[in-house]
Amino acid sequence: MGQKAIEVFRSCIPLFQALSDPHRQDIVLLLAEHDKLTVNEITERSSLSRPAISHHLKILRDQGLVSVEQKGTLRYYVLSIEKAVELLKELIQAVENECL
Repeated sequence: MGQKAIEVFRSCIPLFQALSDPHRQDIVLLLAEHDKLTVNEITERSSLSRPAISHHLKILRDQGLVSVEQKGTLRYYVLSIEKAVELLKELIQAVENECL
């Protein structure tokens, strides 16, 4: 594998780690079905506690997979996967160019 592909692959590792957890996958899929949800709305649709949901949302937010919209006293979580998709496309292109 070429150096560029290795660098891109390594830059994807935090993204892969964030998406490796089934609970975080469920949150991503839930947000994909809704425009925006509060932590309480996500908790209502999950078997996890509110603190556990908040923990998973923080990990997703740190990786840029979700963003927060503040409306009054409510914080809405929104799926924001554009940067992650671009990074994965870059990985695919690097692998195709250097490994195939």
